[in-house]
Amino acid sequence: MKEGVSDTKRPWRRRLLRGLGALGALLLLVGGVLLVDAWNAMGTSASGARLDRMKASPRWAGEGFVNPMPMVEPELAEATARWLEGGENRTPVSPPPIVRRTRADFAEPPPSGLRITWLGHSTMLVELDGRTILTDPVWGERSSPSSWLGPARFHAPPLPLEELPELTAVVISHDHYDHLDTPTIEALEARAPRYFVPLGVGAHLEYWGVPPDRITELDWWDEVEVDGVRLVSTPARHFSGRTGIDKDATLWTSWAMIGPEHRVYFSGDTGYFHGFAEIGERLGPFDATLIEVGAYNQLWRDVHLGPEQAVRAHVALRGGLMLPVHWGTFDLALHAWTEPPERLRLAAAREGVRVAIPRPGESVDPASPPEVARWWPALPFQTVDEAPVIASHLGAAASLR
Repeated sequence: MKEGVSDTKRPWRRRLLRGLGALGALLLLVGGVLLVDAWNAMGTSASGARLDRMKASPRWAGEGFVNPMPMVEPELAEATARWLEGGENRTPVSPPPIVRRTRADFAEPPPSGLRITWLGHSTMLVELDGRTILTDPVWGERSSPSSWLGPARFHAPPLPLEELPELTAVVISHDHYDHLDTPTIEALEARAPRYFVPLGVGAHLEYWGVPPDRITELDWWDEVEVDGVRLVSTPARHFSGRTGIDKDATLWTSWAMIGPEHRVYFSGDTGYFHGFAEIGERLGPFDATLIEVGAYNQLWRDVHLGPEQAVRAHVALRGGLMLPVHWGTFDLALHAWTEPPERLRLAAAREGVRVAIPRPGESVDPASPPEVARWWPALPFQTVDEAPVIASHLGAAASLR
C-alpha cells in the first residue's frame, strides 16, 4: 500500500470505529436499562415441591404443559411481517367512554344475587350470591414487562384499585402480561385475601411478595370451596410464558364459579375445542359466560376464539347471558379495535344468543341485562366472510354462519 494513501485513510477508519463503538455501547446501555426495568415483571420459574406437582399433572409432557388437542403454530416470520404491516383503526383516536366507579357503588348487594362489572380487558368483578370474585386483575398502564414499552391502555381503569370492595377471591387464568400484571399484584396486597391460579403460576406470585398461604394452585377439574362458592379450574386451549424461553412452563385454565344460586363461567384465553361441551355438561348451565372475543387472527386460530367461535362456545357451555371480554383495552392484534363487538352482535343474532356489551365500568345483572347499544364509534371492520377465524381441527371449510 502506498504511504500517502494509508495516511489518508487512517483518520476516517478511526472515526468509523469510534462511532460504531459508541453506538454499541449505547445499545448495550439501553438494553441493560430495559432488562433491569423488566426483570421483576418476568417472574420466576417453579421449583421444588411445586415443580414436582406440576410434573405429576396429566397435562405435563416432559418439558411443559400441553393442550388437549394438537395446535397449529403460526409461522413466526409471517406473523411478524403482518404485525409490522399493521392494520387500520387498531387504537382509538380518543379514550373510549368509561363508567367511573367507587367502592360505594358496590355497598349494596345486587337484588338478584348476581352482578358483573367489566373493568376492562379480562378484569371482571363478579358479585355472586354475596361473594365477590375478581378475575385477571390488570390495572397497569402496559401489557408488557416494561414500564416504557409495549401496548398501552386505551382508557383509565374505571375503578381505582384502592376503591375495590372487599374481595372473597382473585382468580387468574394464565401468566401472560395482559392477565397477570406485576404492578397490580404488588399493589393489591391485603385487598386480595386468596389467589386461585393454575399450576406453576404461584411461583410468580410468591416472587412478588404474596404469602404462600394465600395462594392455591389447581390443575384442570380441581376445585375448592371458598365461603360457600365452588371454584373449578376447567380446561382451555392456549399457552403460557413471560420471558420467551419459558413457553408452556405454567398451566392455563378457564374457571367455573358456582354459588348457592348462580353459576358463572370465565374463559380466560382459549381457542375453540371440544372441552366447552364437557364443561357445560358437568358444570352448567351458566347464568352468564364471560368469554374472550378479541385479539384473534387466522394465523393464531388455535389460541383465540374470535367472536363467532366465542358464540358457539357459549352455546356449548349452556350459557344464559354472554358478556364479551378481552377487547377494547389493549392493542394485541391486527383487527380494528371496534371489530369484536360488531362481529359479536351479528353472530349472537344469528344464533339467538343473549348478549350484553357493557362499557368499561358498567355493571350488568344477567337477570335483566341492558339492551345492546353501540357506545363505541362506528368504524369499518372486516366481516366473518372477509376474515374468518376457524380452529384448525374444524378445517378451512367449516362455516361460522
